[in-house]
This record gives sequence, structure tokens and C-alpha cells, in this order.
Amino acid sequence: MALGSGIEWTESTWNPVTGCNKISPGCKYCYAERMAERLQAMGQPNYKDGFKLTLQPQMLELPLQWKKPQTIFVNSMSDLFHKDVPLEYIQRVFDVMHRAHWHRFQVLTKRADRLAELSPEIAWPENVWMGVSVENANYVNRIDDLRTTGAAVKFLSLEPLLGPLPKLKLKGIDWVIVGGESGPCARPMAPEWATDIRDQCAKAGVAFFFKQWGGKNKKKAGRVLEGKTYDAMPETAPTVPVARVSRASGRSLAVVG
Repeated sequence: MALGSGIEWTESTWNPVTGCNKISPGCKYCYAERMAERLQAMGQPNYKDGFKLTLQPQMLELPLQWKKPQTIFVNSMSDLFHKDVPLEYIQRVFDVMHRAHWHRFQVLTKRADRLAELSPEIAWPENVWMGVSVENANYVNRIDDLRTTGAAVKFLSLEPLLGPLPKLKLKGIDWVIVGGESGPCARPMAPEWATDIRDQCAKAGVAFFFKQWGGKNKKKAGRVLEGKTYDAMPETAPTVPVARVSRASGRSLAVVG
């Protein structure tokens, strides 16, 4: 994948790895798997093996060709910390992110145990945001693993949110994204799950981003939570000098518009 993304909290996607396998309930109706199957049917060469985990070394230096600073989601179609991605390859990905210092990179994993294990072997650039996915209370241990890493910015993607997450430990966490599942088999998200997390973030002083309600028609369902659109981002030095006022809090936040 390349320039342009429909994901609300990023601008572009970059996939030096494609393919994955399911490891927890949040993976059940994986959007990336559906997308990979479509791309395979279209004859896209990077997806000739469908959703089988595949290193794409020819894609490694792509961000270096993008001269306009932007926010880039790394491996929207895979998981960089999958057990079959060698450490040396992960280090090459991080080296590219270091060299492409004018961009902001967002890396997200469900394999937080391997992330924690490999973190001492990784040189963590300041422009890399590291996140973990947590879909229900059985997987909050991923947050503890994230906290042990050397990432400058740490975030949580609580999507698809499949259950309540009371009493989250948010110390050391800079950003929380919440979203319901989307797609033909989407499982519902209770409004109180989202509002409780919002309130926890407000109490802890953590930036809160409500991505979507989800459902079969996510555009129709929208992303308004109790009359507001929550699009706060971590208050770090922006790669693009754009600021807007969050409708949720009224504070000026460094964001990419």
C-alpha cells in the first residue's frame, strides 16, 4: 500500500510486510485479510500469496521517496512483530523510519510479548509511535509489555472493542484510540464501553481519539460520541506544522489535518 489512507488517525500506509494469522478474538473478522484476498484477485503482485505472511523488501525504502512530511501507519496489512518476521528485518524497518526523520510513523501490534522481548535490540527513533491492540479485558497485559519498550510515544488501539475495559492502567500511555468493529459480520460495541474509556483518559490526561462506531455501514454510523467528535492526538512536535482545536476539549493539539 502507499500514499493515502481511509484510516481516520493516519495519512498513509506502508507495508514492508504483508499477511498475518489470527491470534485473538479481535482478529476474527480481519479487514486486512479481506483486503488481501481482493488484491490477490486483482493480480496485485505483493498479494500473489493472499494473506500468507510475506516479507516485501522491495517496499522497504518507499517512505524515503515521499518528500512531504506525513503520518504513516506501518503494516496496516500485517504485524511487524509476527514471530516469522526476523529481528534483522524488523531492524531494517526501524532504520528506514530513522532515516525518514521528516515523517511520523505509527506501528501497531497484537504480539506485545515479542515486542517487549525485542525492544532492547531496537534503536527507537523519536518519530516512531508504538502501539498495541487490546480488544477486551483478557488482553490488557499487552499494555504492560508496551510500557517496557523504548518508544518515545506509546498508544493503545482499543479496536475492535469487544468488551468493557474498566480501570485501565494508563501510566506511560500517550494516546488511546477506541473504535467498534466494521464489516459484514461486525460485532456490536456498547456505548458505555467507549464513554468509560473516554472518561478514564480524561482523568489520566491521555489524548483520546474515537475512531468509529463501526457496524455494517461504518460511514452511516459515524464517529460522534455523545454529541462530540474526539480526535485528540499526542502533544508531540508535529511533522507537519498544522494545529487545530479539538472539539472534544477545546485545547490546541498538534495534529495532522
